[in-house]
Amino acid sequence: MAHHQGFLSRLSKQERDTYETKVAAADFYRANRVPEEIERALNELFLRKPPDVHGFLADHFANLSAPPRIIRLNGRQVYDSRGQPSVEVDVFCIVRNKERVTSAGVSGLLGPEEPADHVTTAVQWIDEPLNNMLQGQSPFDQSEVDRALSSFFRARSLEQDEIRNREKENLSPGASEVVPPPVTPASAKDKKSKKSKAAEKPIPPAEPPEPVLAGSLAIGSVSLAVAATGAQLRGVPLYRYIAALRGREAPAKFHIPVSLVTLLSCGKASPGKLSLLEEILLVPKAGQRVKQVTPAALHDSGAPAVSFEKPEQPLDLVGEACANLGLALGTDIHLAANCAARELMDYTKGKYEVTAGVFKSPDELMDVYKTLVGKYTAVVALIDPFRREDREQWEMLGNLIGGSCSLLSDVTQESRGPPLPGVRGHVLKHVHETTVSDLIRVASEHRGSVLMGTTYSEPCINDSLSDIAVGLGLDYVKLGGLSGAERMTKYNRLISIEEELVQQGILVSKEKHSPPLFGETL
Repeated sequence: MAHHQGFLSRLSKQERDTYETKVAAADFYRANRVPEEIERALNELFLRKPPDVHGFLADHFANLSAPPRIIRLNGRQVYDSRGQPSVEVDVFCIVRNKERVTSAGVSGLLGPEEPADHVTTAVQWIDEPLNNMLQGQSPFDQSEVDRALSSFFRARSLEQDEIRNREKENLSPGASEVVPPPVTPASAKDKKSKKSKAAEKPIPPAEPPEPVLAGSLAIGSVSLAVAATGAQLRGVPLYRYIAALRGREAPAKFHIPVSLVTLLSCGKASPGKLSLLEEILLVPKAGQRVKQVTPAALHDSGAPAVSFEKPEQPLDLVGEACANLGLALGTDIHLAANCAARELMDYTKGKYEVTAGVFKSPDELMDVYKTLVGKYTAVVALIDPFRREDREQWEMLGNLIGGSCSLLSDVTQESRGPPLPGVRGHVLKHVHETTVSDLIRVASEHRGSVLMGTTYSEPCINDSLSDIAVGLGLDYVKLGGLSGAERMTKYNRLISIEEELVQQGILVSKEKHSPPLFGETL
């Protein structure tokens, strides 16, 4: 020690500072095992003698780098093709001492009066509590990220429930909540029809809708953005990354889900009297290449909105078009119908308004479907033919037509109630608080019976739905009609994935599907 101090005393201040810096550097290098790693790298370099020496060294030390960590989130408002606001998220990570960013967003099932408030709240959630919550989190730990997001959402939901309960308790004694009109088959003012009306069964009351919590878009958007970040940092496409999340490792082979293409829009928002069939969907052959499915279309859903008076007319129109094109309807291609029946219920009459001024009870509507499917045998699926509450009719219709036509239920906004009888498949959308882990769970629980669906309010650049459908190993995906930036972005992405899989020799074709769309009742 004395000798060392004597040595330092003979040095000038500048020399002493230089010496102490060298000592500190040596200590720093030893503490981080730099000499050992450099020696190992040089030894391997000499043994292998790679043509790209510096590339070899770069890869060697890259494998020793600290794992990426999320450092911040940034939420921003964007607009879809209709000018409606939506949300996108930027995820910033530190990777090898540099900042990397990935963006993603999901859609919301919101009414025209809701989006502004929902989007503003979502951006606030992303920039403040979610940003603080996920700082330092690994972008590769999707399940942990999604658990944190879902826990945050549940806590906010409970807070909102408490606020609503307090508001109910604070109602004045004379005040009361708005009660929907009594659910009866129809008004009995007309004495001549009183007898027939009394014979009709009252319909089950509507289940209270689950409120969409303002800000919920933040949860699904952040979850997807983190998954996209993980995929980018791993250097793999999103569909491969999701497939690995689903099965712990990516499968050796992939298949492309069959694209259900919207041909016609006939719902309440379309011209004409017909309301019953919101969409007529083309179901191509299984195994057919995506780029071969090319009917022209144009509408808010990507399909023409044509004026129809009766439910037979759109099916006849499609049949005529197929005949003119030389396509065998029911052999080369099949059809599906999105009925969206919940929107058609008139609770004052207790009936569905299938066309303007024409109302059908649940039993009568069941007969309509039975007749249509019997006449148009190319129809292999009906989506949401009844309200969820009409369980008896779901079961009876499934028994009547289930041998040739599947009943599908949209579960996106439904409560976690008992499964509907007669249902063979589910339509799932990535919206609101749905996380990537939720999608994987639902697809696993209902293997072979999930159809991924799109919505209208999505950022134009968002093509992740195609990756999700392929990554989840789904057999079907519903992307809308073949027009509009939002939909064509998804179709183009599906084509790109298909071509990539073909080039790599890992695309497999699913066997040709035969009616109905899904094989077994759930």
